[in-house]
Amino acid sequence: MEMHQLRYFLAVAKTGSFSRAAEECHVAQPSLSQQILKLEDEMGEKLFERLRRRTILTGAGELFRKRAERIIQEVDEARREVHDLQGELRGKIELGALPTIAPYLLPKLVRGFTEKYPAVELVVHEEVTSRILAALDSNELDLALMSLPLPESRVEVHQLFREELLLTMTAGHPLIRKKTVTLEDLAPEKFILMQEGHCLGEQALQFCRERGFHPQITCRSAQVETIQALVEAGLGISLVPEMARREPCRTLSYRSLTGKKPSRAIVLVSKRGRQLSRAAEELKNFTRKMSSAPSQ
Repeated sequence: MEMHQLRYFLAVAKTGSFSRAAEECHVAQPSLSQQILKLEDEMGEKLFERLRRRTILTGAGELFRKRAERIIQEVDEARREVHDLQGELRGKIELGALPTIAPYLLPKLVRGFTEKYPAVELVVHEEVTSRILAALDSNELDLALMSLPLPESRVEVHQLFREELLLTMTAGHPLIRKKTVTLEDLAPEKFILMQEGHCLGEQALQFCRERGFHPQITCRSAQVETIQALVEAGLGISLVPEMARREPCRTLSYRSLTGKKPSRAIVLVSKRGRQLSRAAEELKNFTRKMSSAPSQ
């Protein structure tokens, strides 16, 4: 049994296709298929059911997958540990980030970290919460920048800071003239929020629901900048993260709501029980230090 056979096996299990697995592994499909057959011969069991449109794991294949993932993880971690002993910090870090965090927090983070560790490659993946958690669980990501709450217990959470969600409206909106703005003042307004699946939209709605307020949602988007552009066009108001605040800005106005303010907790997440590479540990420590006194 050879390491490349295990990697080929896991690629087929993940993609459900010999052709897609071959592309992912950068190998010709006949070669990959031959290695899988050799692996099945050695195991004495069929590992895959070759269906017409899809390839799925057999019972034996499912059992073998768990062991194979553990073996690959151990070998990769051993390789990283050896590399970490060779002087200058090197390696590749796979970092996940929510689209509502990445454009605002990452420029400063990546610039500072890569200046300190120029030999480390940092790969950023912008995804929604559910996909980031799945990628952490399958070891495709080392760390992730997310916000609470998280529907997951298999991760370690390191809180970085809490930020306010600001009422955002056009610079000429009538509410600007009020000394204080409450949720009740927003009842006749049309809201523009993040799409379902993006936690920022749910956080804004949850804040309203807890106070018996039901906003009129007129539009949703997958990008905070698009939401601000729609607000700028006079199509509604929104609640956006403080880190996304445009400074200076003549066309938009940002206000805090009176009373308990809507907010979100920004956290750094890793898979519980997974040993991170030295490079990933350094990024974790660097991020926590940088965020101890954020200046969004």
